[in-house]
Amino acid sequence: MKSDITDLSIYDYFVFGAMLLISALIGLYYYLTERHDSDSDFLMGGRQMPGYTVSLSLLASFLSALTVLGMPVEVYYYGAIYLYDILTFTIVIGITGEVYLPIFYRLKITSTYEYLELRFNRELRLIGSVLFIVQMVLYTGIVICAPALALHDVTGLGLRTAVFATGVVCTFYCTVGGLKAVILTDVFQTLVMISGFLAVIIKTSIIQGGFSTIIRHSIDGGRLNFWEFDPNPHLDHTFWTMVVGGTFTWTSIFGINHCQVQRYVCCKTRSHAKLALYLNLLGLYVVNICAVMCGLALYSMYRGCDPYEGHKISSRHELMPYLALNILRAHRGLSGLFVSAAYSGTLSTVSSSINALAVVTIEDLIKPHLNQPSLRSLSLISKATCFFYGMVCVAMAGFASIMGSLLEATVKIFGMIGGPLLGLFTLGILNHSANALGSFIGLVAGFTFSVWVGIGSYVDHPPPDESLLLPISIVNCSYGKSMYLNWTRVLEQPVLIPWKSTQFNSYNYLNIYWFSYLYLSPMGTVITLIVGSIASIATGGKNQIIDKNCLLKKEDTILLYFKKENEVEVSESHN
Repeated sequence: MKSDITDLSIYDYFVFGAMLLISALIGLYYYLTERHDSDSDFLMGGRQMPGYTVSLSLLASFLSALTVLGMPVEVYYYGAIYLYDILTFTIVIGITGEVYLPIFYRLKITSTYEYLELRFNRELRLIGSVLFIVQMVLYTGIVICAPALALHDVTGLGLRTAVFATGVVCTFYCTVGGLKAVILTDVFQTLVMISGFLAVIIKTSIIQGGFSTIIRHSIDGGRLNFWEFDPNPHLDHTFWTMVVGGTFTWTSIFGINHCQVQRYVCCKTRSHAKLALYLNLLGLYVVNICAVMCGLALYSMYRGCDPYEGHKISSRHELMPYLALNILRAHRGLSGLFVSAAYSGTLSTVSSSINALAVVTIEDLIKPHLNQPSLRSLSLISKATCFFYGMVCVAMAGFASIMGSLLEATVKIFGMIGGPLLGLFTLGILNHSANALGSFIGLVAGFTFSVWVGIGSYVDHPPPDESLLLPISIVNCSYGKSMYLNWTRVLEQPVLIPWKSTQFNSYNYLNIYWFSYLYLSPMGTVITLIVGSIASIATGGKNQIIDKNCLLKKEDTILLYFKKENEVEVSESHN
């Protein structure tokens, strides 16, 4: 169903095209000015990147169009409880900076999964690499496809055109410019994303007579629901699921996912690596607050007439572009700025994924089978691998666009893989008794459990009212009032939570298939840690000899970080 919003104007297409062109020109600039004489120069930026630049790249790597288009909609339906992500990100960045970053930077690894070989054996390295490749190819297909699907009906922008254009531009600047081009385009695209958010927030505030009005509407509609401490594990939107479950989920991304690790290990010193990570935290605060503010603005504008239930759009995912084009189309180019913001999120995430996939494939799968290749040969292989993964991700996006159920399945797969891998790395870093056999057993146990629960959640769906969906209304819609009148009054009633009702029983409460998707990652991590620790001790892990550089040291923590920092970094460079 086509929405009632008019198509993009020529000015909007100009702004969107300019964003794509600038991104491509950054890649061309680094192709013409930088010497990529080795794969390290091309894929790791020569390990000389400054922390302040890398910080915005870290921010952009996993803030995709799913953030720009999806998070405000979540706030619209579930409230500003998403501000708890600020606490979650604070915990995650602290853990990453004090536990995982020091190890990876000290070892000067190129592929994150190189650590698994240094700590355990080559077989575990290969398993980790293959799981990462599967995870990121599927995820990247979603990231390309999701904004194209959401914007297609609202803007009139062709689905295939959008997928092809973003995929080709990403592949181009990754292939010719390398990591330096990816990082600089990430910086540019992050600024575009934030500009798109601000355009919507400012314009909505003007229309509504100030942001105080938006806050008042949000209070009246129950959107400022910060005190939701319901312990029910089935609910996705409570303090516990978002902070506890979110901490594990995001640590598996910032702590061990190569898209992020590659960023901070390419910094010129450890101090720059930590600077990048903690400056990135400030950026996460800004993006999170902007997304929540957009969600509240969305509710303020449509509190009396939900566009989806009022049959003005065909999918809830179209809510954000519907609002943006509705309020910005009177200003030349601003609708195009919002579309550019959505696709900037796509470009930044996809380019990071392509570059990371190339690194892992070359280091873990190709190099071991090459007989002393020249630096020039490795550089050419690196570019060819980037091009290959660019085409694979575009093809995956095309497949996802015609297989809607694949989108939900891939998000679950991301959680199934990330949790057990986080458990495996944590075993190696924190448990000196962990050995290869025991850790492998733990990984298999954690992965099997995660897959079992993930697949089971599709078979045994929780009831539809097992959520905290907030009231919506169509009472002020301009058509169809009589048709929806009785149903609207039902929507405006408080939502009943089954565990509070008379039909609740302990089986429902403990039904693991109904647990929030945010608990999938921590379950996989904890199972891997427990089983891996026990199996390692049972198979003689206490008697093994370990390279101490693979374990967390006292000097890695923030307490000793500023003490003789230069001496620490000089000693690391000699290791």
